[in-house]
Parts: sequence; structure tokens; C-alpha cells
Amino acid sequence: MAGKRAFGNPVPVSDLATAILDPVLKKRAGISIGLVQSWEEIAGPRLASHSRPEKIQWPRRLHEDDPFEPATLIIACEGMAALHLQHEAGEVINRVNAFLGFNAVGRIKILQKPVLSQKARPKPAPLPLNEVEKSKLSHLVGKIEDDGLRASLERLGATIMGERKRKGSQEAS
Repeated sequence: MAGKRAFGNPVPVSDLATAILDPVLKKRAGISIGLVQSWEEIAGPRLASHSRPEKIQWPRRLHEDDPFEPATLIIACEGMAALHLQHEAGEVINRVNAFLGFNAVGRIKILQKPVLSQKARPKPAPLPLNEVEKSKLSHLVGKIEDDGLRASLERLGATIMGERKRKGSQEAS
């Protein structure tokens, strides 16, 4: 009963997500979630931070007897990473094929587009507080005896107040 799990045993969410997403990715993009998850190891940290595999495009076969032709790996890439990827295409193809276990990919097609999501992009720094806001914050945390805790809470409060200030100024514009 390797496929069945006993009721009540915890299962990592990543296993559940992989079981759900892998068939969808294979059908829609011809790519496995394992390739996407292992992209940093395949392409290296320098390339992986600015690129991601989009899909594998298999050539059409008119008949079952047609010889096997390797696919094209479509990779989304941003900025100068496209040039680096183009330069290292042969090595990336070899690594992808080694990962997949056979010569599945024969060439790479590069799509230049943003790779990082909005969540992954660095947030702007909160706006600095004026003297009135600083004194209000100092008064709020002033009764805390532990110096380290008081300083941490003051920094946290300044960040929160600065973020609120930024949001308020953006909504006013």
C-alpha cells in the first residue's frame, strides 16, 4: 500500500502541490515541476535568479514512425541574463538533458520578459518619521524595561508608521 496514506499522518504541502501541479504543467507546458524547482541547480544561481523555464515545445510528428527529434526549451529571461544564457546555451542544454535522463532538448529559445514577481521585487523603504511621530512612538514604547526589546519595537513601529505614511501619500496623489 505504498500509494495510500493512513488517515491522520501529516503530509508536506509541497508533496500535495506537486501532485496537483505536475500533471497540469506537463499538459499545458510540456514541463515537469521538478525541472522548475531544480532550475537553480541546473542553470546555476547567477542565471537562475534572472531566468526560468517556461515550457518545452515538442516538434510535431506526422506519423508514429517519424524519427525522434529533440524539443525546444523556452526560457523566460530578463536583461543581460539573456546574453549570458545565450553564451551558456550548450551547457544548459546538457544539464537539462542530464536532469531529464535523455536527450530531450536540442535547442533553447529565449523570451525576454520580467521574471521576478511583484512579491520578489525589493520594496521601497518606508518614509522617515517627523519629530512628532518619533516622540509619539518613543512614548508608546517608553515603559518597556528591556532596552533591546524597546529598540526593536521602536524600529518596528517606525517601519509600520513609515509604510502607512507612504500608502497615504500614494493614495493622495
